[in-house]
Amino acid sequence: MKTRLQSYLIVAGSLFTAALAHAHISVSGPAFAGATHEATFGVGHGCDGADTYRVKVQIPAGVTSVRPLDSTFGKAVLEKDSTGNVTAVVWTKPAADVLPADTNFYKLAVRFKVPDSPFTTLHFPTIQTCRAADGTETTAEWIDTSGDHGSHDTDAGAPATHPAPALTILPPRAPGWNKYTVNEHVHDLSVFSDALIVWAGKAAYSPNPSTQSLIMTEPDTEVLTMIHPGTEIWVKY
Repeated sequence: MKTRLQSYLIVAGSLFTAALAHAHISVSGPAFAGATHEATFGVGHGCDGADTYRVKVQIPAGVTSVRPLDSTFGKAVLEKDSTGNVTAVVWTKPAADVLPADTNFYKLAVRFKVPDSPFTTLHFPTIQTCRAADGTETTAEWIDTSGDHGSHDTDAGAPATHPAPALTILPPRAPGWNKYTVNEHVHDLSVFSDALIVWAGKAAYSPNPSTQSLIMTEPDTEVLTMIHPGTEIWVKY
């Protein structure tokens, strides 16, 4: 650890706040590998002015011990495959409770065991069904898992794509320095959005712009832009 960066991190540790990304249907995270996680899916909008009537969240392979929570929105129903694995959770609002317009934000929760696959992403393709005052139903399919979603400011207009809710899996951690061996390609360093700094050999990265500027000017230090499988890293939280 370089002395100038080390001194700066002592100050930055008390000031840094991680940025959060929001999607039209969001999911709370991150989750930790091999642990139980309670994920809350946030339904931000209905469909073209119509209230949300049903939400179907598909459960990705590797996610086990799925236990949904009933919501004030509606009761949760599980869908399973022929072997008994949960493949989806569906919440449906009672028809009498459908609102005449798209005015409400909804939260739907599921508890499950996270796969032991750190530095990967779980996608939860979601089908949103809305019902207008005259009974007409429309659907929005939030199923894009490409990760290239462009602008998603729904208040400024229609989103460019329909991204599936995505949940990043991180390894277990402790305050201070953590040593990991990364077994996946990591091209998006936003998985370290709440870290102070990441070191891989002579290369370093920080989501904090001030720390990143110091990294860029530190002698004998490279800027870390991606991580290859088998790389040993140190991360300070």
